[in-house]
Amino acid sequence: MLKRTLSALVLLLVGFPAVLLGGLPYFLLIGFFLAASAWEYADMFKALELRPARPLIVGTVLAIGAVRTFHYSQFGASSIEAIYASIPIFTISILLAMAIHVIEYERGREKSALDFAATLGGLAYLGWIGGYLIDLRALPNGGWWLMFVLPTVWMADTGAFMIGASYGKHKMTPRLSPKKSWEGFWAGAVSGILGGAFFAFVYSTWGPLSVSIWQGALFGLATGLLTPLGDLGESMLKRQAGMKDSGNIIPGHGGAFDRIDSWLWAAVLGFYFITWFVG
Repeated sequence: MLKRTLSALVLLLVGFPAVLLGGLPYFLLIGFFLAASAWEYADMFKALELRPARPLIVGTVLAIGAVRTFHYSQFGASSIEAIYASIPIFTISILLAMAIHVIEYERGREKSALDFAATLGGLAYLGWIGGYLIDLRALPNGGWWLMFVLPTVWMADTGAFMIGASYGKHKMTPRLSPKKSWEGFWAGAVSGILGGAFFAFVYSTWGPLSVSIWQGALFGLATGLLTPLGDLGESMLKRQAGMKDSGNIIPGHGGAFDRIDSWLWAAVLGFYFITWFVG
């Protein structure tokens, strides 16, 4: 617990200024987590005797984030323009992946088709989806929105953990995560509603956001119901790979992928919730 607490404090001290500043400092923070997660992702499949193209995945993750950051910072691009600008990188990376694994097959690698599928998964999940962490911060008042979205998810996670640990009786996913219960899941949904409503009220009253309590509650419900899939999805990868944590880069917390598994879902949900329903 002491390690977890100290690590969390260090992450907060490093991460909060980057969130406030945005631009390059924020990209370096998120780029580190995404690149480290991509490295760990490849390790998971290595444990399954597959060989996704690790350098390509890591490079693509960083390139997508860098292009979007550059367009926001230098050109003042809209979200659509910045996302569109990163499509060529994603497309070329897919073609490169096919070329790499075709060559590997010709050189005797019998599982190259499965390697290719694993590479595509990393490019899409950590590269394309991970890019939404950049897009969310780049919205008008993006620092405030980020501190609305992520703390709402953290409150949902905390509520699910506390109630699930104390009162959980009915297992939700006995194969993937035996400690998760339906009691914890619904507690997470309720905690998400309360968290979303609370942050909406605070940031609209004393901050620049224009989001109603009901909108905040709706977003909290969505995160409470859906972001656990990010955690469970990563658990699926770890279970199949026979790994407890995705890595050990953060003392007491495991790997980078362990930390951002729910962030990925939250970033997408937050981005489209804000752009479609809040404006």
